Amino acid sequence: MDYENILNNVSKCISLTDEERKLFTELLTIRKVPKKTILLEEGEVCQFEGYIQKGCVRIYYLDENGFEVTLAFAVEDWWISDIASFHYHRPSSLYMETLEESEFLMLTPETKDRLLEIVPKFERVFRMLVQRRLAVLQNRLIHTMAKPAADRYLEFIEMYPTISQRVPQYYIASYLGVSPEFVSIIRKRLAAKNK
Repeated sequence: MDYENILNNVSKCISLTDEERKLFTELLTIRKVPKKTILLEEGEVCQFEGYIQKGCVRIYYLDENGFEVTLAFAVEDWWISDIASFHYHRPSSLYMETLEESEFLMLTPETKDRLLEIVPKFERVFRMLVQRRLAVLQNRLIHTMAKPAADRYLEFIEMYPTISQRVPQYYIASYLGVSPEFVSIIRKRLAAKNK
């Protein structure tokens, strides 16, 4: 197994010795899953923090009418988890689904605790991940409430440059809080503008 990508991801936050790298990679579990696999379901306790080695994941919830509302997408070099469920061992209100054949490097609560006990500087890595997620969620909340849909689409494309080619348009519409037809209109306008 090639751990180069995840080690590069971690090295953005901390420096590791060869021994620390070895320990970290030995604690990771490799999980390969097909497209359309539910990794986490509402009501389950999240038992993983996962680094996406390959693939695309959609994170969503069901609204009061049973409609899926997409909260986020995650692709290669991103981490996924339901942080509250993982850390507080409480049932999740989220679903996580692979949109492509995917490969993850996973930590369980036990292996993460062991890692933090033996290599405490990993606390910085996970703190930085939480800060990044919080910043993304705050930005999404502000922009969802304050910006027109066309601007939200442009920001979506900037944040997720490859997603529009990788996922169905109705998932993007769900993320933006608009209809798939509206996304189609925005795309046509942008294509005409860029000619």
